[in-house]
Formats: sequence, C-alpha cells, structure tokens
Amino acid sequence: MDSIIDDAIDEAEDGESATAHEDNTVQDGQSPNGSESNTQRTGTMTDDQLEDVLKDLQTDITVVGCGGAGGNTVNRMEEEGIHGAKLVAANTDVQHLVEIEADTKILMGEEKTGGRGAGSLPQVGEEAALESQQDIYDAIDGSDMVFVTAGLGGGTGTGSAPVVAKAAREAGALTISIVTTPFTAEGEVRRTNAEAGLERLRDVSDTVIVVPNDRLLDSVGKLPVRQAFKVSDEVLMRSVKGITELITKPGLVNLDFADVRTVMERGGVAMIGLGESDSEAKAQDSVKTALRSPLLDVDISGASSALVNVTGGNDMAIEEAEGVVEEIYDRIDPDARIIWGTSIDESLEGSMRTMIVVCVVEEIYDRIDPDARIIWGTSIDESLEGSMRTMIVVTGVESPQIYGQHDGEAVQPAGAGGDDIDFVD
Repeated sequence: MDSIIDDAIDEAEDGESATAHEDNTVQDGQSPNGSESNTQRTGTMTDDQLEDVLKDLQTDITVVGCGGAGGNTVNRMEEEGIHGAKLVAANTDVQHLVEIEADTKILMGEEKTGGRGAGSLPQVGEEAALESQQDIYDAIDGSDMVFVTAGLGGGTGTGSAPVVAKAAREAGALTISIVTTPFTAEGEVRRTNAEAGLERLRDVSDTVIVVPNDRLLDSVGKLPVRQAFKVSDEVLMRSVKGITELITKPGLVNLDFADVRTVMERGGVAMIGLGESDSEAKAQDSVKTALRSPLLDVDISGASSALVNVTGGNDMAIEEAEGVVEEIYDRIDPDARIIWGTSIDESLEGSMRTMIVVCVVEEIYDRIDPDARIIWGTSIDESLEGSMRTMIVVTGVESPQIYGQHDGEAVQPAGAGGDDIDFVD
C-alpha cells in the first residue's frame, strides 16, 4: 500500500514531465491512432460539447455597489481583480461615479437629484433608485446571484440598497447584501438611519452580512479617518470576493452555486470573520484570528449555518484546509449546516487566509437599554412553514431626519390611557 501511495505522490509531482512525454507520443491535432482530430472525446461527449454544458451551468454573479461606499467597494474589486462577476456601480452623485471603474454604471434619479447626490437623506436615495428602476433591472437581468453592497447611514446607499435587493430577489436571484454600519463619530442620525435601512434590507434579502465599522476601530486603532474608511471598503471587497470565488474559481475543494444557496438562502443576519497568517502553524493561526475578529461579534456556538473559505498559495496542503474546518466544527453547534471550500491565490505563497460567514440572529435584549420595558408575544401563520418572522416596534426615538419617520409634528396623547401604557415627555 505504501508503494502505491508513494507512486501516486511521485506521479503528481512529475505531472509536467508526464505531460511532456504524452505530447511526444501523440502529436497535436492527432488521435492516438494517428488520425486527425479537432476534439478529444471524453466518455460519450466531445470536449466541445462538455464546454457547452459547462457554459449553460455557469453561475452568473453580479455585484451592485450602491452609493459612495458601495462604489468604492466595486472600484477595489476592479483593481484587485475578481473572477467571474459583473461589477455595477449605482450612485446619485455623478462626480463620484465618474471616478469609479465598473462594467456598468447607473446614475440613479437624474431628474430627482440632478446628479448632485442625495444630501444624506435616505428617502431621496430611495426615490432616486425607484426612478431608475428599469436600469437596475437591466443591470441584474439573468443573474443567479446578486451582491448588494453599501455603507448604511447616508442617503444613497441606505435608500437605494433595499430597492436594488428587492429587484434582484424578484428576478429570482439569490440576494446577499453586505453592508457597513456607521462609526459612532458619524452621529446619532446616521446610526438611526442605518438601523432603519438594515431592517428594510432584511425584508428583501436572503442574507444580510453586517460589518460594524465601530468594531473595525479595534483593528485600525488611531488611523486617520480617510484610511479607516479605506479599511472598511477593503473588508467589504474581501467579503464579496471571497464568497464569489468559492463558486467561480477552481480550488482544492470546490463549491457550486447550490452549496452556497443552501447556506445563504433565508440566512437572515450574518456576521463575518477574516484572518490571515504566515506563521509555521498558519492554518490554525488564520482560523483563530478569524474567530477572534472584532467583526465576528457573536458566539458562533449558536449559529444555524456557516460558510468557510480557506485561501492559500500553491504550497497549501489539503490537510491544512481541513484543519481550519475542524477548528470551526469544534466550536459550532453540531447541528449547524457548514459548507466550506478552498481557493488558490499565488500571492499568498507561505500564508493562508480564512473567511467565516456565520448566520445568526442577534438577541434583542442584548441591543436595548436594560431599563427599557419590553413586551413580546408569538403567533402562528401556516404560510410560514419552515421560517420565522420577527417584528420589533421601538418607541421613544424622535428625529425629523430619521429614515422613514413622518415629517409632521408628533401629537402626544392627552391622557395616560391606562396603567399598562406609559407616556413619557
């Protein structure tokens, strides 16, 4: 048995010389019996026929960057290079759009905004996207999978991303939104707008991956603001590229579109962890770094599903990739659904990169004032077999600039209306 394994290893290592020997034995354009042949038969189909089948099965992936942050993400993908995805930039700001490199550009709401942007008002961003809805449909037409990327809190990204996601889902595409939430320093209005935008995205996306910019502060430290935002753009880019190339790029362990759909369809809210290492124990260190990532601000033991992408150089061994996945299996719910794959990046020679996308539901009680009064209940809807719907009504927040809030002055009830309801000035 050892000799068989040794022979197999030797054959793999001597692949190039074996190919050269074969080329000398059978000349180009000839079959083994010496006759001319344009295509080599494999089984009962020619290579050309197999290529046609493969073309039909190819997953069409589109990435739509909404607003400034989304456009920056698309631009970084164009610079970095992404295998097998169409890049679309959609913005209301023509000046920013001109600077972006993308396969398709959409100036949304030209009549509404005149190409001058949404003025940090999500309602304007939404109306601009609705004005350009046909352009959006045309850009994503035929896509099997659509990534919608944006920075939440401002006008165009917050307002237009749900419109794009809804269009993608109505077209039958697996729709994954990857968004950032604002730094605390950006102010309360942007934070509240981001929360409202996130809720709208959850309603129209299969999975929403949230990248909290505040958590990036643990990594970027005291970087200048401009560089901190560049780090945020880089995280969005790496997230989209990592998931896309699991499907489109050959690797040691390949995933197909059906695998990704299994985890991401109805995935809800997800968090992402990224880690990289070039140490001697690079596999273990990269996954531990990903699990300790400030962006993965959740206990993964309760996750319902996870997607893992392990990327390494040509020197990456399959046992190293398996070691990464085993580390995750040891930490996650044994009933959780996990899919994983590997891809090769020649620039990572001597190092490994791990990306983990964990689908979770954050507990409401962990995100609300401990002194707040919470009431809750449940109801049954037979049409929701296999799924759940959550509605949260939050009171006590007032701002005329908050996305979705009525512009009119709030009218305070005249009376207390009973002991069970408090009216607070």
